[in-house]
Amino acid sequence: MSTAQFDNNELEHLLVRCANQDPAALESLYERVSAQLLAVVMHILRRRDLAEDILQEVFIRIWQQAGQYDQLRGRPLAWMISIARYRAIDLLRGQRRVVSLVEDELPEEFMAADGAPIEESSRTQRALEDCLKVLSAPQQRCIALAYQEGLSHEAVAASMQQPLGTVKSWIRRALQSLRRCLE
Repeated sequence: MSTAQFDNNELEHLLVRCANQDPAALESLYERVSAQLLAVVMHILRRRDLAEDILQEVFIRIWQQAGQYDQLRGRPLAWMISIARYRAIDLLRGQRRVVSLVEDELPEEFMAADGAPIEESSRTQRALEDCLKVLSAPQQRCIALAYQEGLSHEAVAASMQQPLGTVKSWIRRALQSLRRCLE
């Protein structure tokens, strides 16, 4: 069933019933949208076992937050997809290792036995630092927020109080500049 084929009124009614703690409504909602939500999560995680676990968490959140759905802010399926998407992204961020752009914070595998950085790592670190200096201040900040702190483009835009399109452009251009510089 495509997104256009979902009956928004029916989904809104089921969400209202979920907000009123009606378990039958959650079951009906699951039957109608679980395949769509699983597809969204699978697209992000690329692992069915994790996707199925996340899907269960998503429906728990839908159950708990159904009263927060506001039809004036969007369609019910879009609201549920955003819950699924953000939960999957949160899982990925939790699994991702932080890569430091500061030499003092290099991971142990890049350190020699005496605690000094491994030579190749030092060269790479210096090259990256030199290339980062070429970027504008906003581009540097965007890269740091996105890749050091793991923020989404939306969160970077909010943090920098800039339009989303501007932030995406800065990040795209910064990555292109870094790629050219490091080659």
